[in-house]
Amino acid sequence: MRAQTRQGLRSSTRRQGGRRRRALPAASATAIAVMALSALTPPATASAARPDAVQQNLNALVRDDGIPAALASVQDRGGRTRTYTAGVRDLVTGEPVPADGQVRIGSNTKTFVAVVVLQLVAERRVDLDAAIDTYLPGLVRGEGIDGRRITVRHLLQQTSGLPDYSNYLGDEVRYYAPRELLTTALQHPADFAPGTSWKYSNTNYVLAGLIVQKVTGRPLAEQIDRRVIKHIGLRHTYFPAPGDEGIREPHPHGYLRESADAPLRDITEIDPSWGWAAGQMVSTGSDLNRFFSALLAGRLLPAPQLAQMRSTVPAEATFGPGARYGLGLVSRPLPCGSLSWGHGGSFPGYETRGGATDDGRAANVAVTMQRTDEAARRHLERAVDTALCR
Repeated sequence: MRAQTRQGLRSSTRRQGGRRRRALPAASATAIAVMALSALTPPATASAARPDAVQQNLNALVRDDGIPAALASVQDRGGRTRTYTAGVRDLVTGEPVPADGQVRIGSNTKTFVAVVVLQLVAERRVDLDAAIDTYLPGLVRGEGIDGRRITVRHLLQQTSGLPDYSNYLGDEVRYYAPRELLTTALQHPADFAPGTSWKYSNTNYVLAGLIVQKVTGRPLAEQIDRRVIKHIGLRHTYFPAPGDEGIREPHPHGYLRESADAPLRDITEIDPSWGWAAGQMVSTGSDLNRFFSALLAGRLLPAPQLAQMRSTVPAEATFGPGARYGLGLVSRPLPCGSLSWGHGGSFPGYETRGGATDDGRAANVAVTMQRTDEAARRHLERAVDTALCR
């Protein structure tokens, strides 16, 4: 995988092909001198004389992998939450990391979108096995691509064969309308016939978002806010409005290193519209824990739709050994013997990994630089596993 700014909507860092780099906004492209991160690490929110295993893993991400900042939120079976930090909020000022700070959550957005679609299924306004053309007639056509043969289920489960638009976007940093993202994808041939294989593609969720808007007659962001965010009381989660390039509440800065010997660049402020339904949202670790816990507890979907969401196909090539993909929901085996249900996401400057278990545990770990090597990916996953198995 190459370290490029459009890599972020993938949920695992192991599988992204080459993409052209985008020019960064002038205000965000200032090179940051590489600093002695271990010397800048402030006391953690949950630090003690002998840091626990979660804190030790965050410290190692900063010290050994060169991550500017790492944050974690861990929820136990009783619903009690503990937050952790390591590193610095800003490499220039050396400010401490805000506990439970907001980050760009990338492909975790997909689970929010899938929940809204499945709520519409429960309301009998959408049929999982209906063709896309039922809702968006004539819109999806291309080489080996026919919206009359691709179902809503194919979209949510990543089995449509649609090419991933984010592999083909140009270098310009600007606002992208959702249909422009779709048009970009449709200029390329299908990866396979619908339902015959599995491959992660952000295009699937752009189409899912367009279906939500067509069926409800309202913006996707409004539907997510009303049906999910407000419904379960997520106080620090939002879908950025057009032109909203910053992060609204206290947050660590996000950084990009384009090559192994390149300086870090601050890319905290960026137009997120190229992610849209596939990865535009902002949240915190604690809010993500609340979201996935509420989902597994049946507070967002009726039992039949939750069961459909948890019906999975193999997804090891993207998400690692034993991983399976449901309808916008990933299951991953934990070293302590249970399953974690979540998604994870990456966006330029940020990675988030985490999930929840059926017995009430939840954890989310965020870092402020996308990692491109296998060892760093394993270190991040180990931090999540430790938090969920502690």
